[in-house]
Amino acid sequence: MKKRVLVAMSGGVDSSVAALLLKEQGYDVVGAHMKLWDFVDVGGDIYKDGRCCTLDSITDCRMVCDSIGAPFYVLNMSAEFRDAVIENFVSEYRAGHTPNPCVRCNSEVKWNEFFRKAREVGCDYIATGHYAYVEQGKSGRYLIRKGLDGTRDQSYVLWGLNQEALAHTLMPLGGLLKSAVRDIARKHDLRTAEKAESREICFVVDNNYRRFLSDYEAKRGRSFAEGEIVHANGSVLGRHKGTAFYTIGQRKGLGVSYPTPLYVQKIDIAHNRVVVGDDDALFRGSLVAMNVNWMEKPEETEFAAEVKIRYLHQPALATIVVRENGRVAVTFQDSQRAITPGQTVAFYQGDVLLGGGIIAEES
Repeated sequence: MKKRVLVAMSGGVDSSVAALLLKEQGYDVVGAHMKLWDFVDVGGDIYKDGRCCTLDSITDCRMVCDSIGAPFYVLNMSAEFRDAVIENFVSEYRAGHTPNPCVRCNSEVKWNEFFRKAREVGCDYIATGHYAYVEQGKSGRYLIRKGLDGTRDQSYVLWGLNQEALAHTLMPLGGLLKSAVRDIARKHDLRTAEKAESREICFVVDNNYRRFLSDYEAKRGRSFAEGEIVHANGSVLGRHKGTAFYTIGQRKGLGVSYPTPLYVQKIDIAHNRVVVGDDDALFRGSLVAMNVNWMEKPEETEFAAEVKIRYLHQPALATIVVRENGRVAVTFQDSQRAITPGQTVAFYQGDVLLGGGIIAEES
């Protein structure tokens, strides 16, 4: 009997080709589009915006499924997404952190709620168009490896997945270059073959997270308090309209003048201040990660690894010390710029994703 797989389809070329390849490999493919948010909540134009959760994207998914002979469904998961991702996104910015909503979406929605839906409809696996590998290691635990295409590797946002979900996950694009995925789509005349991709936050439809935060909170009768922009030397340079509108390392949009370039050094929530200073002060040699999830945890409590502190960050050599409280201390061989509380930190040995966590405020 064929194994049945529920493919998460966004309406883009990657998930379209993932569904096609699994069909060719003999799986019983079912396509599903997760409707993750409503325009009434996030703003934007339902007829013009081209990313996921739009009418055009749903139509693209349906036509791709029709062309490969697979049934297609739309799953309304907007309530789950709002509670798990959007509310967390807003509260983290209010706390002076810079969150990565894709990580939380993956662990809380795509590999939790979506996996549950797959089981309800009798599917053996779920599948996505991520550029990464899932495989079972010698220890019996399931691992994630970096995708072959280093410019598209998405392992960084997958560290929060649990073993049960990984055991039932397929990622057929791990061994392909993006150019090859486009070629496959063209060869099979898929509707999404030339569709542009977006790496921005899906629910911030205009890529302006400050506008999104303001509008989202205004609808709930909340706003952001103004405060001082302060130099690291203690001098007051100006005013801000809300600490949530700033992030570590930011230079543009500060609205203050100074003889030398200024960068955000710290978000001081306790005093409602944004602290700015020179670029050199942004470099730090260590961090502490919390909420760590291990896929392949080394037996030692202290070991070397390559560490990535943001999606486009080049992994840096570091020493990892596992603490008893579930946190880890990371000491870099070379200081890193703009280590940002709330962002994801991922640990690698070679192309194997060992695990990851959230950068805490303490160091």
